[in-house]
Amino acid sequence: MKGIVLAGGTGSRLFPLTRAVSKQLLPVYDKPMIYHPLTTLMLAGIREILLISTPHDLPGFQRLLGDGSDLGLQLTYAAQEQPRGLAEAFVIGADHVRGGPSALVLGDNIFHGASFGDLLRRQVARVASGDAGCVLFGYPVRDPERYGVGEADDDGKLISIEEKPAHPRSDRAITGLYLYDDQVADIAAKIEPSARGELEITDVNRAYLEQGRARLQDLGRGFAWLDTGTHESLMEAGQYVRVLENRQGVRIACVEEVALRMGFIDADACHALGARQAGSGYGEYVMQVADQFRRPR
Repeated sequence: MKGIVLAGGTGSRLFPLTRAVSKQLLPVYDKPMIYHPLTTLMLAGIREILLISTPHDLPGFQRLLGDGSDLGLQLTYAAQEQPRGLAEAFVIGADHVRGGPSALVLGDNIFHGASFGDLLRRQVARVASGDAGCVLFGYPVRDPERYGVGEADDDGKLISIEEKPAHPRSDRAITGLYLYDDQVADIAAKIEPSARGELEITDVNRAYLEQGRARLQDLGRGFAWLDTGTHESLMEAGQYVRVLENRQGVRIACVEEVALRMGFIDADACHALGARQAGSGYGEYVMQVADQFRRPR
């Protein structure tokens, strides 16, 4: 499976913070926001990743992440000239994803929970095997009328999807993480722009719903889903990460640690990545993780 991180847009709700820098390069406590969606794909076992952003912001991501080889990844980049909808990611990235299953994650979405990687890999396997054409991830919210909302039967099969419904049929908001089979690029190429002039990801999902091949994976108790689109939600995300890291002594969305634990790099490479950042607590942590990994268990 290949992955796409969509990190475009103007970030206008975060002005003036985002007038000079991409929203997805802003810090969430101790690391750039982009580390969170990137490690989500890595935990799913995905190593070939296309990052889409604005022409203005792409150089910043390239300076930060390079070609991904230090992390055992293959990172490529593409520009989205204007924010024309989430589904445009599969138009821009058609050559990247065509011929196999793929995952799309939004650059401002943060996921965290016990055994999240195991859950992701099970759903990736479901799509790769042809058991599902599309897997969406639903999260319970108290104000579902503000979101795209999915409804599933007892077996997890998606039976309805609505965009900001006045009378929601469930409390499961559709999060910014999507898994698709090899049809998605062709489906995205055929959908028409909505009234607001965008290619809507809901229309892609509805195509799979009409085929009877869409599923909704519930993220309930034990999981956190955070959208960092406003000043308040950005601060809340930073506080969430800070509290967990300080209490547990681990770092959430540490790209070097995830690469090590997923087997993308070895302990020596991980330690070297930490040594490059040795002047910070983050770099010291990466080196400690590598040292602990080397010790006999």
